[in-house]
Amino acid sequence: MSINVNRELLRVLLRELCEIDGASGQEDRVRNYILGKIGDKCDCRITPLGCIIAEYKGERAAEKKLMISAHMDEVGLIVTGINEDGTLNINCVGGVEADAVIGRQVRLQSGIMGAVGSKAVHNMSEDERKAAPKFEGLYIDIGAADKADAEKQVSLGDYAYFTCGFAEKGGFIRSKAIDDRAGCAIMLAMILERAIPYDCVFTFVTQEEIGLRGARTAAFEAAPDFALVLEATTAADIPLSEGDKRCCILGEGPVVSYMDRSTLYDRGLYSLSIRLAEEMGIKRQTKTVIAGGNDSGAIHISRGGVRTCAVSVPCRYLHTPCCVINEVDYFDSYALSLAMAEKILSGEV
Repeated sequence: MSINVNRELLRVLLRELCEIDGASGQEDRVRNYILGKIGDKCDCRITPLGCIIAEYKGERAAEKKLMISAHMDEVGLIVTGINEDGTLNINCVGGVEADAVIGRQVRLQSGIMGAVGSKAVHNMSEDERKAAPKFEGLYIDIGAADKADAEKQVSLGDYAYFTCGFAEKGGFIRSKAIDDRAGCAIMLAMILERAIPYDCVFTFVTQEEIGLRGARTAAFEAAPDFALVLEATTAADIPLSEGDKRCCILGEGPVVSYMDRSTLYDRGLYSLSIRLAEEMGIKRQTKTVIAGGNDSGAIHISRGGVRTCAVSVPCRYLHTPCCVINEVDYFDSYALSLAMAEKILSGEV
């Protein structure tokens, strides 16, 4: 079985999507970009939570309805207070560890740049030095003279975004927001390439990082029989991580799990992924630990239940300012997802 993969298109789409800022609840710019690409190629509607439900018309109808889904939001920071000295109190939007952001440059939603600071080490008690950092002890410094000056530039509830920058080198891609702009890019490529011969529905959903909220509502409205969730997932193939603690490995192919913390995946679809990867001659892996979760957790229990599978790009440093993936894993995730979609829609499952 052979799948045509437009690698250059996938590279361009991922770069453009990752460079857009859009944390949970503020996916507007991402949504507008996607609509600009597919608005004349699908029948699109926007849900009250801001999800895109894109009805795709293929060359023929399918017996069962397939929903292919990815989330538009990324993790980030949010302003929760303004101090007398002009620094900004912050908290996380999604699962961000406080120690991953100390000293990082960030961009406020207004375009103002800042740096994440914390209490100086020489001012910490011995217990404070031993304890893991918490967001209560972090702030953003935007160079404001005082509180009044900061209030002219920032409001409570404003978002702050990481500024890692997008780069490709040696077969690897580095960027913020690969989770889950990679899934969005794969779906966009499928639509733009007219790669699927059957009718189906694509859902670009919101607020995954704060509780799978958009997917829950989109799945209810789309009412699919099957779902393919396209994601990025944690790889821990780094120094000081051994054995099954590595979870999954860059360069070993797309990740298809049988279980995570929110979903027991459909065994028929899981088996299909194994067979198709073998037939296509591409690598495929599963997680070596039961960990994490994604929009499948909400989708598979929608209405009367949905037969669900997730295909994920393994990603180092997930939910940090700077993620890293192997581009072949990304391209093969496109190929495997497309092959699975065709088998499901043809009625072979």
